[in-house]
Amino acid sequence: MHVDWATLAAIAVVAAAASVTVVLLVAFAVLGLSGSPARGSGGDGAPGTRSAAGTALAALCLLAAGLLVCYGLYLIVA
Repeated sequence: MHVDWATLAAIAVVAAAASVTVVLLVAFAVLGLSGSPARGSGGDGAPGTRSAAGTALAALCLLAAGLLVCYGLYLIVA
């Protein structure tokens, strides 16, 4: 049996990169929804309030993470 080590390494690198990307996108989404005022903003936001930009960032990050997961599932099924 012959193992194509170059292809195996490429698949491992792509899988690791995709995993890190999904985790980072979800982390940025949580950060966008955290509701804490940004450092250096003077703390002018009330605790627990979310900015529209933070909510939009969270929505875009979760959408991108979902699309990456769906694309991965498509590659597995197809």
